[in-house]
Amino acid sequence: MNPNGIRTKNNANMNTSSPFETVTSLPIPLQHTQCVVHNNEIIICGGAKERACYSYHALKQQYKFVCAYPKYAELYGHCVVKRVKKENPNDITLFSFGGQVKKQKHTLIMKYVSVWDYKDKNGSGPIIPNKWIFFTDKNNKPMCIGRYEDNYAGVRAVIGGRNNHLLFITYPPKHIDVFNLDTFQYVTNATLPTDIPNKIKYHCFVANTKKSQSEMKIDAMLLFCKNTGLSIEYDEEKNAFEFHRLRVCTTIRQCVSYGYACVKNCIFFFGGEYSDEGNNSREVHRYSITENAWMKFEQNLPISLSGCVGILTESKKCVHIIGGYDGDKEVPTHMKTRVKKWMKGAREIEKQWIIEEEEKRYIEEMYKDIEEMKDSLDIQKLKKKKKGKKIQKKKKKKKRMLM
Repeated sequence: MNPNGIRTKNNANMNTSSPFETVTSLPIPLQHTQCVVHNNEIIICGGAKERACYSYHALKQQYKFVCAYPKYAELYGHCVVKRVKKENPNDITLFSFGGQVKKQKHTLIMKYVSVWDYKDKNGSGPIIPNKWIFFTDKNNKPMCIGRYEDNYAGVRAVIGGRNNHLLFITYPPKHIDVFNLDTFQYVTNATLPTDIPNKIKYHCFVANTKKSQSEMKIDAMLLFCKNTGLSIEYDEEKNAFEFHRLRVCTTIRQCVSYGYACVKNCIFFFGGEYSDEGNNSREVHRYSITENAWMKFEQNLPISLSGCVGILTESKKCVHIIGGYDGDKEVPTHMKTRVKKWMKGAREIEKQWIIEEEEKRYIEEMYKDIEEMKDSLDIQKLKKKKKGKKIQKKKKKKKRMLM
């Protein structure tokens, strides 16, 4: 394998009518990988028990080896986010963190410089580019994001704050923490309002950038996991969270570990694992943030897939679906799809699904109203019962006094 420009086999067996286009397959099979986009590159950062990191160049259609994670870093459900300095968009830092409950966590950073034009292999600054190193404070003391007792398997995070300095971390069973990357301190934490019997992990967690930009003091985020949907707002000045529940459509409620990508005012969901059955999905869903509405598409993924990653290119024209698990093994799958193909009006089958889903929503709301009425009636009955007992006691007291 040539690390200076890896070109692997191109799978040419994909249906020509499919909206998904085959891309040069990954150098290695990857499940639960993490990806970030930088200019024309997709930086692929390890995977489940796989330490190698690569850069995929969208124009060259080639991979190049970047580096490998250190041996002590446990990679299973880890998270990687990109921090960009507002004053210099080309100065990017990658943060990687993760680890299982009651096990050593890893917190690493990488100053990334494009491997496609980077020449100085020895490094000329205080930090060597393109290498995972300890995340340290101002005194060069290693810092760890996550406590020993925290479970970071399936953790998800987004960068926010007025200076891109806040890290919002969501992890099992239903936690959200805020960590300040400039002061190296936890700011606050909260419990996510969810009724999920199982833990929130391998979920969808994205920044609602349009709302955040319109209200600079507020960070807006969206979270989906199984039957839980949440709109999350964090007020930086008040240091307070606000949560609002969102409905999740019936056809994705049992799914976790799907690929997802936020495109304009929509979130696209690709595949996933039916947690109760252990089977994988081929379905593609779209959630409209502005309309608070779901749609299940007629067209599906070419294969059943979970543990994959969806990543939007910097041009915002394509979504790449990378890696995953096909129900039998980890796969080196890499495909892409054009955004405009998924922004068209609904087809007849999709319209029928929307009608049926609206009927289900109506029935759910009706049942909810009935349950609330029952609770209200029970409270009223209880109040009447208590009032009746008080009247009886007063009557008995009067009788005794007359005697």
